Amino acid sequence: MQKMLSAENITVKYGGLIAVNDVSLSLSEGKILGLIGPNGAGKSTLFNAITGFAPVTSGKVIFYDQDVTHLPPYIRTRQGMGRTFQTERPYQELTVLENVLVAAFLRYSSRQDAEKVALSALEKVGLLDRAHQLSSDLNLARLRRLELAKALALEPKVLFLDEIMAGLNPPSLKEMIELIRGLTTTGISIVMVEHIMEAIIQLADHVIVLASGSKIAEGSALEVINDAQVIDAYLGTD
Repeated sequence: MQKMLSAENITVKYGGLIAVNDVSLSLSEGKILGLIGPNGAGKSTLFNAITGFAPVTSGKVIFYDQDVTHLPPYIRTRQGMGRTFQTERPYQELTVLENVLVAAFLRYSSRQDAEKVALSALEKVGLLDRAHQLSSDLNLARLRRLELAKALALEPKVLFLDEIMAGLNPPSLKEMIELIRGLTTTGISIVMVEHIMEAIIQLADHVIVLASGSKIAEGSALEVINDAQVIDAYLGTD
């Protein structure tokens, strides 16, 4: 199975603060990698370093055998990295379709081609019937789907999901889990930062646990949730 992405010995420092300390990971086609750990563990910083939104102090990011460590985010996006953000960022004065078109235009200059991709992305996330509704009218669950549609409009090979399930009620959470599982059947690989362990257990093929910027465990979801160090640093004993 082809390795699509690898991060080798990534360290990110801000002055004297080591936010990520010598962390490595790899991802194969159609697989889901989960990143978990307590707040301040370095998950989002590692996520940002891989996608180009945070500078790497040392180490390498390899994407399809190419060193992309110092490439800007927009180039990584064009090469096949798509991502969501923790905070929804819709253009509230635009419709749902127009929001996704903004992303699609990063890959297509033709309105016709961009709209075709945008509509396909909306269909995949179950928002096609909301295409001409203002994004400001969407509830939280649909806003999360809109963020996902914007990322899918970039036609990613690897999709980075940053706490996309936070705050969802149980029915919406179940639907999002099924939606994400379905994406991997199309060949998309996923890296997800997530606190909701139900989602990690159901989705992740491999899990990496960070604490204080360092990797403290990795393995299957069941292996890491039963790891004594993980329980002590993150999960607790309840």
